[in-house]
Amino acid sequence: MVVAPSPVLAVSGAVAGAPGSPDAAVAWHYGDPLGEQRAAAQRAAVIDRSHRFVLTITGAERLTWLHTITSQHVAALGDGQSAENLDLDLNGRVLNHFVLTELDGTVWIDTEADRGPALLDFLRKMVFWADAQPAEADHAVLSLLGPKSAEVLAALGVATVPGTYEAVALPGGGFLRRMPWPTEDSFDLLVPRARLTEWWTRLTEAGAEPAGMWAFEALRVAAVRPRIGLDTDERTIPHEARWIGGIAEHGAVHLDKGCYRGQETVARVHNLGKPPRHLVLLHLDGSADERPATGDDVTAAGRAVGRLGTVVDHYELGPIALALIKRTVPADTALTAGPTAAAIDPDSVPSDDAPQAGRLAIDRLRGR
Repeated sequence: MVVAPSPVLAVSGAVAGAPGSPDAAVAWHYGDPLGEQRAAAQRAAVIDRSHRFVLTITGAERLTWLHTITSQHVAALGDGQSAENLDLDLNGRVLNHFVLTELDGTVWIDTEADRGPALLDFLRKMVFWADAQPAEADHAVLSLLGPKSAEVLAALGVATVPGTYEAVALPGGGFLRRMPWPTEDSFDLLVPRARLTEWWTRLTEAGAEPAGMWAFEALRVAAVRPRIGLDTDERTIPHEARWIGGIAEHGAVHLDKGCYRGQETVARVHNLGKPPRHLVLLHLDGSADERPATGDDVTAAGRAVGRLGTVVDHYELGPIALALIKRTVPADTALTAGPTAAAIDPDSVPSDDAPQAGRLAIDRLRGR
């Protein structure tokens, strides 16, 4: 999908994302990439993410219908509540990851630009007799990050700062939603696309510093939060990408619901097996002449053991990346990512040694 360049690229100093990249339509940075990351982590920064695809679902059965075809428990989502969600194929592989918000009789969904049209097409085909009407929305996403975000919002007349995954309406249309990542103080503003530049100006005049997608991506990678299509491939299942969990766990797959495409794989891995790979943070050798690229093999002693995802320079950690690595690879294994030496951050390795409920039940039946 070709995305039109954002009007915010006209801001002085804006440098667009690399041609052909997922972020080519918005600013990658504004001249000080590492300083912009510091602003987002320590003060307040606004990031243009208007290349995300936004759609709405209206109709009395919008939530109960969506509940039956996706992985998250959303049937009873209250007004002003949000969640992350997945669309899986029949084999449980992830096709779409999206964020949804229920507000004033409408479900709002935003997702990656290249996935949005296919997701909308799928939703329309699945309506059948339900009272639910999916449609593309002419809205855009801005993200506000940093511990001083509340001060910026107060200057804009937002008196109540929402809690995690909660949303409040914005004056003049759109809404503000709090997210649990990429930082502890992360907010998305979904605003009418025609007012995108106006909102950007209002946020910067209220004290938010301009920051590009480089800042967002660096903080996201450091938080070990995957981005579909970059940190996942056509084989990725939810357990591998840390998407298991309900809303309270900041996940996208509720384990106490069924009746959605791909559920069998989720249940089987959770109850009986282990995911073949897991998502980890890699530290890359910053002295290397070349940098690896998304999709490169991660190898150990010349043997492929994983796939490299997002590669980015972090203002404190240096060059880092996300990678899907075989679960059996020890954290202290010497790795190579493309042309570069790499090491797994041990704190990023998920713990999955607990016995599964299904295995325990089988053992009890066998008298073990």
